[in-house]
Amino acid sequence: MKNLKLLNRKCFIIFLFSFFISLNVQSQEPIDIWSIEEKSNTNKVLNTKNDDDKEIPQNSIYEMQSQSNSELSIEQSQTLVSKEVKLVGLYDPEENGLDINMWSNSNGDQILNIFKRIDKLNLSQDASEIMDILLLTNAYYPKQNITEEQFLEIKSNWLIKKSNYQLIENYLLTNQIINENSKLTKYLVDYYLSESNVKKACEIFSEIKDSIEDVYLSKFNIYCLIHNNKKEEAQLLIDLKKELNDFNDKFFEKKINYLMGYTNEPDTEISENTILNFHLSHITNPDFKFEPKNSTAKEIWRYLSTSNLLYKINDIEINELDKIANIEKATHDGNYSEKELFELYKRFQFTINQLLNIKESTKVLPAIEARALIYQGILITTNIEKKLELMNALKNSFKIDEMEDAFSDELRNLLSDIDEQEVPSNYTTFYQNYIDKKENKLTNIKINNKILHQSKLINHFILENGLSDINKDVNNLLKKIKKDKKYFFSKKDIILIESLKSDGVKVLDKFNTLYEPNDYEMPSDIQIFINSGDMAATILRVIEVIGRDELKNIDDDTLYFIISALNQLDIDPIRNKILLKVLPLKV
Repeated sequence: MKNLKLLNRKCFIIFLFSFFISLNVQSQEPIDIWSIEEKSNTNKVLNTKNDDDKEIPQNSIYEMQSQSNSELSIEQSQTLVSKEVKLVGLYDPEENGLDINMWSNSNGDQILNIFKRIDKLNLSQDASEIMDILLLTNAYYPKQNITEEQFLEIKSNWLIKKSNYQLIENYLLTNQIINENSKLTKYLVDYYLSESNVKKACEIFSEIKDSIEDVYLSKFNIYCLIHNNKKEEAQLLIDLKKELNDFNDKFFEKKINYLMGYTNEPDTEISENTILNFHLSHITNPDFKFEPKNSTAKEIWRYLSTSNLLYKINDIEINELDKIANIEKATHDGNYSEKELFELYKRFQFTINQLLNIKESTKVLPAIEARALIYQGILITTNIEKKLELMNALKNSFKIDEMEDAFSDELRNLLSDIDEQEVPSNYTTFYQNYIDKKENKLTNIKINNKILHQSKLINHFILENGLSDINKDVNNLLKKIKKDKKYFFSKKDIILIESLKSDGVKVLDKFNTLYEPNDYEMPSDIQIFINSGDMAATILRVIEVIGRDELKNIDDDTLYFIISALNQLDIDPIRNKILLKVLPLKV
């Protein structure tokens, strides 16, 4: 009977084997931590200012598609697939005024160059949302001087940089492009595993319909089958992969044999090669212990943190500077809380002379002890200027060692105890850059008919009223403005009128003299893209121009040519969202 079962299993493996075979298968100069001057690091694109420190509004200006509309079901996405062309995205082109052929006139060399420049920018929330729309809208691939693999790589790199894991999951599973985007899939499942969320990581594999080609993902899938108590399926997949010579990994095999129950002897070997290997090292060793080093990957640090495997702060001795250095780095990466780190700093013992002469004392101390001394100085100093000097020095010390985020929350807390009116002028910039300013989110539009671009005409971009109604309203308001000799026709007024004209609104000839068309020149390359009908490249350049800035902070001249570009290409939905961000009076 046992032989019969083995024979049946071998037959099944041979069948699977036959089935798969039939398929087409830089160095820095020393920095003075006591300096309060911050080096300018602007990266201007077409006279737009780029600020490294920015507030990102919680309420998006873009009402992205609702869950039911934006996340196409797998069945819906299959209707977008033909034998020759596969559309890969999440959003309907028409919903944002785009076109399924928007990349057709794009030159790959130009696209790649623009993306290289954009990749160096820390895009604002506004620019990022336009990029999401552009890259995740269903459209045909560009064909000139770029391969499909390069184009998919652009999308993957953007999604990884943005790190919106739910968006990545929707993108991969909706389009069933696991094999085409193995790098992105690895990034997603590795993230969930590093968060010790095995269930979530394995759910990804349960949604994959095609056979997995990537070796690492195949191993991950096998482990998930075992984790979900599907050992027979896991063994069949192992046997098949071996028959196909897809992998031969002794470490993985030993760990799997233990999990399958083929051996009762725990395997104590630890591998940091991948987060999966590290997880297997952990769960197959009942006495697992691991002490991370500064060189340990941040994913493993996160895994140790979320699995409650990191050493306790109270167990660290003050003379264990190597461990403290690791904790500083882990705090920067978010795996230890700042509170824990600074509690550790409080335990250092310094002399009265060191605390009275902090600036001189730090010159002869190791960096860790210097930071602890400065922090203790901040806590005991009552003089506002001296306190700010110490905060600035501590922040600079973390910056030098590339651990700036280890002193962010605590810095904001310390600054919040200082009244802005008491801040000396030489520390005003430092204070404003790092204080946690809670801005009131102004979202309700208030109509002000005394100013054209704040008038009821903006309702057209919300409600899209019939042209007959808007024609009457426009000309009535222009009539009142013409009678008001003191009225100044601003660039935003011009932007409003030009957008209405683009939508077909008829402005009477007698009002043409109220303003002169804006003389700000459109960047020549953008105009060339527009003239050639290259919608995608035009939007890419608009994203680059917006850059680090929020739309509300962009100057009127730059705003004018952005809106003009969108008007010329009839990209009204995106244009309208921008207009409603920058024109209305909000309360």
